[in-house]
Amino acid sequence: MSWGDVGMNERIVCFVLAGGAGTRLWPLSRPDKPKQFHDLTGDGSMLAKTLRRLHGRPRGIAPTFVVGAERHAALLNRELDGFDLCGGGILFERVGRDTGAAVALATLKALHAFGDTLVLVAPSDHVISTDAQFWETVEQGMPAARDGRPVLFGVEARYPATGYGYIETGERHGAVFDVRRFVEKPDLKTAETCVRRGGFFWNAGIFLFRAEAMRRAFQTLQPVLWAAVERAFQAAIAITSGPHLSIDYGDAPAMSFDRAIVERCRDLVLVPATFDWSDVGSWAALLAAIESDVQGNVIAGDVVATGCRRSYLQSEGHPLSVQGADGLVVISRPDAVFVAPMGAGITRPANARASTKAVPMRESAPQWGHWRQRVRRWLFEEAIPLWFRIGIDEKHGGFHEAVGFDGSALGRPKRMRTMARQLYAFTAARRHGWDGPADRLIDHGLAFIAGKGRSHRGGWVRALDAGGAILDPVEDSYDHACVLLALAEAHRCGHPDALTLCRETLSALDTYLRTPGSPGYLDATDADPARRKSNPHMHLLEAFLACHEATGDAGFLDRAGEIFDIFASCFFDAGNWTLGECFNDGRMPAGGIGEFEPGHHFEWTWLIVDFARRAGRPELVAFARKLYATALANGINRATGLAFGTVSASGEPLDQVSRSWPQAEAIKAAIALDSAGGADLKPEIEERVGRLFRWHLDPAPAGLWIDRIDRHGQPLSTDVPASILHHLVNALTAYLDYSAEAGQ
Repeated sequence: MSWGDVGMNERIVCFVLAGGAGTRLWPLSRPDKPKQFHDLTGDGSMLAKTLRRLHGRPRGIAPTFVVGAERHAALLNRELDGFDLCGGGILFERVGRDTGAAVALATLKALHAFGDTLVLVAPSDHVISTDAQFWETVEQGMPAARDGRPVLFGVEARYPATGYGYIETGERHGAVFDVRRFVEKPDLKTAETCVRRGGFFWNAGIFLFRAEAMRRAFQTLQPVLWAAVERAFQAAIAITSGPHLSIDYGDAPAMSFDRAIVERCRDLVLVPATFDWSDVGSWAALLAAIESDVQGNVIAGDVVATGCRRSYLQSEGHPLSVQGADGLVVISRPDAVFVAPMGAGITRPANARASTKAVPMRESAPQWGHWRQRVRRWLFEEAIPLWFRIGIDEKHGGFHEAVGFDGSALGRPKRMRTMARQLYAFTAARRHGWDGPADRLIDHGLAFIAGKGRSHRGGWVRALDAGGAILDPVEDSYDHACVLLALAEAHRCGHPDALTLCRETLSALDTYLRTPGSPGYLDATDADPARRKSNPHMHLLEAFLACHEATGDAGFLDRAGEIFDIFASCFFDAGNWTLGECFNDGRMPAGGIGEFEPGHHFEWTWLIVDFARRAGRPELVAFARKLYATALANGINRATGLAFGTVSASGEPLDQVSRSWPQAEAIKAAIALDSAGGADLKPEIEERVGRLFRWHLDPAPAGLWIDRIDRHGQPLSTDVPASILHHLVNALTAYLDYSAEAGQ
């Protein structure tokens, strides 16, 4: 293949190195918030501008991954909110091992996700003049990279800078030069010689290569480093195959990519940059990179400057007054002050305290509607189309109960609640604008459950085997509630049989799952007739409200009122604002309320507000507020912001695993209470949507989810339960509906 034959539209997988230590430009840049997370030049942080540059590729796709420190996870997730990474994600390094390990990791991820593709590695904290010139330069190196020659990008050495590495070039081949030798950050005399001789370029720290060629280079030149990073990568993908990974390099040696590979390769080429470039590695470079006032000053924060020239003046936390400064850097922070000539050192002074008082970052509330674009894309371009392809059992009917992270069906028994919930998810997606074959899916789902899932008495069985034969014939209130919910949604979509099936389901509920003279519904036909569980009643409340919405029949609202009365008199503990999971006949909690599930608190919150609105009883919202308050006070993992599984009534976490569905229900609960008046919960809604994506959706392959997260934020799931889709569709469509005005 000749270099000129390669199309410019081919995929380039981009990796942004964002693991800086925060040692330069002190005290502006710190280990807890390095330079790449600061807005030094206007229009967003250095990292955000890098991501926009990569996203701005004019031709071809550029999936983008960010390699960063796990200790900066909150900063990274905040910066990436709203960015379309085109199938990329974040690779978290638990402990950094310099850029050599990071580039090895990038190579492994590219090979695993995309095969032998072109890979572009770029720093996160450099200033580049224009996106168009950047991509023009990169594309000039693509033919050489495709032929297996690693490509460097250099900026012509126009003056004797001593803070950059130099590359001497040899023979020219079209758009690229052979690389003759490297000169590492020379002294002034050597730098002057390089500039005078010509043919020298500053190393911009940007690399383009073919993934398989780089694998061979590492295996040949740094086999120990490669083997260690490969072990770490395989261990990470064994936990999750999604785009977000947490990497523990273990005993991998620490070395820069330049020293490990670049300076030892024999077939390197260099492309001269057509863009202006700065690594913003000094105060003078920072001053030159930012638009200054007429006196040549850059002023940020609460600063009063009198008679100042060519100075960088910044204050955070309190006013700063500077007079007569000429060529000075003055940085005033809440815990540190730095004053020096513009050409002074850029690292933390040796006699400065090794650590300083932690100062909380100033954060702005997320804009209302911030997540709308990402939510729509995940729902209607990723999740629903994917589950249409992999979630339907075309051979045996119905839907698959669970799939692997590779999308393969796992052949598990089919619970009636899952069949009904999948049916609901597709019908709700249709009603919210999905243009796929929803009507065929509704027919497919109803035909399966009606044809194979009915009990001999006209109700619904609990479970079928993978082939569709009845496995558990027991009639269960929970399952009947899920079927009713799906039928209500199908009726709203115009299915002709849905309403008839709905009436038959109600008849079965009343005939076989109620005991005359006792409140509520039995758990199941084989359950203790004196016991009532709150969870089936909650789902029945959900179903009755959905049926009321679909039909306008006031009888469904009456049924919902009965469920609420049972909640208020039996399940809810007014003393500690918690929800009991069951009670015995006689309306006393079974054994007292010793624990509660935050996810159930969130579900009831949404439903109580909905019932209060329909019934014209706004005073009932107080119950919802109490449930929500208790869940937030005692049911949240402060490390991740996710709801725990189970919490004791005294506030002690019992099940510290965080599943995906409570996080979805928390979004709905916040929406419900915001709609009911009172405090503005819109920022909290945005934060909860962000957490759902951060921990459960983005780390998984597109359209799937990590259902279970441990208390440290590590994924536990080995498969994807289909029953979660209805929670996600319900919550995210509620968010789209409620934030519609912001979307306009």
